[in-house]
Amino acid sequence: MKAKKELIRVVKSPEGEINIDLTGKAPGRGAYLCKYQNCVDKASKTRTLEKTFSSKIKQEVYEKLKAQLNEGEVN
Repeated sequence: MKAKKELIRVVKSPEGEINIDLTGKAPGRGAYLCKYQNCVDKASKTRTLEKTFSSKIKQEVYEKLKAQLNEGEVN
């Protein structure tokens, strides 16, 4: 368990798109991950986000999340 400030929110929009929610207020179903690439890797391996969002998630989505982390969008 970590403080909410130490986590990033990943949201599945009503349209089905999955993104990092920097504001914490985007509409849709949300899930929290730590801010590190290894957390995204672990979520991919264990299919955590698929279970949370009850839908199949393509590998490209995980790559997009890692790219967003690498771009420094998440502090």
